[in-house]
Amino acid sequence: MQQFPCPFCGLRDEREFHFSGEAGNIRPDTTQPVSDADWRDYLYTHENPKGVSREIWVHTTCQEYFMMERDTVTMAVIGIQQMRRDTA
Repeated sequence: MQQFPCPFCGLRDEREFHFSGEAGNIRPDTTQPVSDADWRDYLYTHENPKGVSREIWVHTTCQEYFMMERDTVTMAVIGIQQMRRDTA
């Protein structure tokens, strides 16, 4: 079983995490008309690189989203970064 690091809770079992998407996949601006092709590309076109990838994950236990950089071949976690801005 693989373990992933949560920036808030520490090292946890991979079953506590959910993949949310590629980092940098920008949602179309819905204040303007969006073509079917733009929606299709946003929803279904993904890079899926072999090697280092930056991805958005959520730790389902604490419900916090974070960015994880990992190697998609070896599954090694290279780094993590929290996405929330603390208001304190």
